[in-house]
Amino acid sequence: MIALRYGAGSQVRRDDPAMRAFRADRFGQFVHWGLYALPAGTWKGRTIDFAAEFLMHSAHVSRKDWAALAAEFTLEGFDPVEWARTAKAMGARYVTVTTKHHDGFCLWPSAYSDFTVAATPSGRDVLGEIIEAYQAEGLAVHLYYSVLDWHHPDWRYALETDDDRAAFDRYLEFATDQLVELAERYPQVRGFWFDGTWDASVKANGRWTCEIERILKERIPGAIVNSRLRADDLGARHFDSNGALMGDYESGYERRLPAPWDLSVTAHDWEACATITQATWGFHDSAWADSGRKSPAQIVEQLAQTVSLGGNLLLNFGPRGDGSLVPAEVELAREVGAWMDVNSAAVHASGPANGWEYPGWGFYTAPLEPADASDTPAEPAHGAGVVHAVVTRIPVSGVLPVELPPGVEVRSIRALADGADVPFTVLDGRSLRIPAPASAGMPVVFALELGAAGDDPALREPNPDVALV
Repeated sequence: MIALRYGAGSQVRRDDPAMRAFRADRFGQFVHWGLYALPAGTWKGRTIDFAAEFLMHSAHVSRKDWAALAAEFTLEGFDPVEWARTAKAMGARYVTVTTKHHDGFCLWPSAYSDFTVAATPSGRDVLGEIIEAYQAEGLAVHLYYSVLDWHHPDWRYALETDDDRAAFDRYLEFATDQLVELAERYPQVRGFWFDGTWDASVKANGRWTCEIERILKERIPGAIVNSRLRADDLGARHFDSNGALMGDYESGYERRLPAPWDLSVTAHDWEACATITQATWGFHDSAWADSGRKSPAQIVEQLAQTVSLGGNLLLNFGPRGDGSLVPAEVELAREVGAWMDVNSAAVHASGPANGWEYPGWGFYTAPLEPADASDTPAEPAHGAGVVHAVVTRIPVSGVLPVELPPGVEVRSIRALADGADVPFTVLDGRSLRIPAPASAGMPVVFALELGAAGDDPALREPNPDVALV
């Protein structure tokens, strides 16, 4: 065991009301919006097939030229109420919104920078309006903050000289002031999501990452902080050098998910973030970005896989430079929302189905058990109750094989969307077969009503759809 001052020091999973609510939400909306949405991947006639929010860096744009974009940030199409209603209709329960990305532009009128919405034609507190709109729709809000800052003169990638260290100390003081400002200006938010913490300069400042997490939680009791913020004494990120999670949940999964059979990730809370378009978070107006656009079925499959492993999925939207939502993203949200309208029981307040092995044709989820007398769920349910089978791949055999955990039997199966009974065949005490659903373009969810093996059959109603062979 390595002695660490700035490691996690504990493997205990948080189980307070804020964390239980975050865990039960399972589905969130990510919003990347800033000045990078204006050029949308193109600078001086040159389109760069890379993330739009990195354009300042990838096109080698000067600070002065990039700052001039603030005069074009006029918000003609910005409607935060529409954003919030789109997210809610999709089935998202929370939003994480960029307050400051790597270019240093702030969506709130920070007292510590001249590169903010206060310098735009409207001068509006864009972030405040977004928070108000989402909370009016009942969605929790998390604030994204990039520690990396290309605009600030004291930012350093590495600390090679005394001057570098002095400059970066000033930068960390600036970042601390801004984060305290955010917490005090918007105390109603539920959490903070950090990014831009991979450089050697930050990894050499585990003390600061530990201290700012403490400060934010003092300002907002119960605040949730992701693992990307943290570095320990030796520069380890996410997990300290002893293997303990730093922060309240792991946030290392970006445009990827754990393997569907990797149950090790269920030991802690985690969240994956995913793009809708090709490898870009900010709005990128190009055929390159559009070529990788995901379908609603792909999003639902990612969501089901995430929940089956005890994680949350944060799906990104990149509004256009005028603040309007991309129509294709609105349509995707509508289609995902239509699926969630009838299948959300397999997602919200659900998690891994303990003892149920990955079947190959889809994913199992189960309701979370209440932690106490409250109605807020906390941990995956065991034994009797219900398990949801989310069918994402229809076998050519037309049959879904199901292997049961020891001591569990299936009493009945119904389609979650319409409640229709589904016939099934019991092969032995540990397995059964379900006819695969017809392809409908979206995953189908079956609700498996469970009982403990050996229950007295006389106490149960006969099910004419069950065949014993």
